Amino acid sequence: MTAYGLLALAIISEVMGSTFLVKSEGFTKFVPSIVVITLFSIAFYLLSQVIKVIPLGIAYAIWAGVGIVLTALIGFFVFRQTLDWPAILGIALIICGVLVINLFSNATGH
Repeated sequence: MTAYGLLALAIISEVMGSTFLVKSEGFTKFVPSIVVITLFSIAFYLLSQVIKVIPLGIAYAIWAGVGIVLTALIGFFVFRQTLDWPAILGIALIICGVLVINLFSNATGH
C-alpha cells in the first residue's frame, strides 16, 4: 500500500478515535475507552510507517488538516454541534493549506 493510502487509514483511525472520545465520557465508559485507545494506537502506528516515506512535517500537516475537517464534520452531522462562520472559514483555510502542500510543494515526497 502506498504511503498516502496508509496516511488515509491513519487519519480515519484517528478521526474514529476522536469520535469515540465523546462516547467514552471522559474515559468513564469502558468499551468506548478501549475503542479510543485501540484506534489511536492504530493511527499512530500507521503514521509511524508513513513518515518513513513522507517527510514528518508534510505528513503531519495533512494528518492534522484532514483530521480537523473530518472531526468538525462529524461533530456537525453526528453530534449536532454548530459551526459559525469563523469556524467554517478556518476549516476552508485548512483545506486550502492541505491542497497547497499537496499540489505545489516539492517537499511532499511524491
